[in-house]
Order: sequence, then C-alpha cells, then structure tokens
Amino acid sequence: MPHITVKIWPGKAEKEKQALAEAVTQDVMKHLGASADSISVAIEEIESSKWEDTVYVPEIAPAMDKLYKKPGYKM
Repeated sequence: MPHITVKIWPGKAEKEKQALAEAVTQDVMKHLGASADSISVAIEEIESSKWEDTVYVPEIAPAMDKLYKKPGYKM
C-alpha cells in the first residue's frame, strides 16, 4: 500500500495539487502494479525559509545514497 508524501513550497493552486496527486497515483499504478484504492498521496507545503531545516537537513542530506532522483541543488 504505497503512501507518497510530496513536499513543496506554498503557492500552488488546489487544482495543481490535485492534478499532481492524480499523476502520481497513475504512475504508481503503472510502475508498481498497485490499485488506486491502495494508494494515498499527501502534499505538504513547506515555507522556502524553512526548507533547509525541515526537509533538506533531516530527510535529503542523510539519505543521498537512497535517493533515486537527487536534487540539483546543495545547501
């Protein structure tokens, strides 16, 4: 049962976030063979001024060897 959390900066419209959640759901179904009913997608907005302390340092930096898509930026 995949659960995906997408962290983004604030400012995207609800329509854009809903479209992203639908696209992620479709891709998970396609690539992992999961059913739509087994997938959940959360979108969490993180202020840009808090990104480094809230996302990059605790989640991205220590997991670089596990990331299938690494960021093109460094902090």
